[in-house]
Amino acid sequence: MILAGPFSYGLATFSMAIARNQKEDIKQIFEGFNNFANCLIAYLLMALYVILWSLLFIIPGIIAAISYSMVFYIMVDEPEIGPEAALRKSKEMMYGYKWKFFRLNIRFFGWSLLCILTLGIGFLWLIPYMHVTYVKFYEDIKNDPLAEIGSQYSK
Repeated sequence: MILAGPFSYGLATFSMAIARNQKEDIKQIFEGFNNFANCLIAYLLMALYVILWSLLFIIPGIIAAISYSMVFYIMVDEPEIGPEAALRKSKEMMYGYKWKFFRLNIRFFGWSLLCILTLGIGFLWLIPYMHVTYVKFYEDIKNDPLAEIGSQYSK
């Protein structure tokens, strides 16, 4: 659990490089360790909030997880931002897009079942594809006017 935050940051960095046609390097996966404290705090806060929302019922926990799904992409794009601000910005950014992101993940469910049938070998292609798709989703909603409306309502 301690390593999940830095690795999530590194995976976001690597996926963004691929999605933006920049030079990607396997070393990017370990870039989260350069910013270990912020990555760890962001991951722990995200996990805490999702667990607390899940105590109410499963559905609020899923909604919270979707709300905070863009945290590490935001932290990669804006290295000066803190963990709390990244969580807040992710929540604002996902305003109006939670259902669309949920449907995107449902599309990967069938592919995941097929990957299980290949004894997991298919995940070597599916997981990078999913992460690049998440980066493209992030870039689509990053500068969208609907996200600005979300920031007005979350204050």
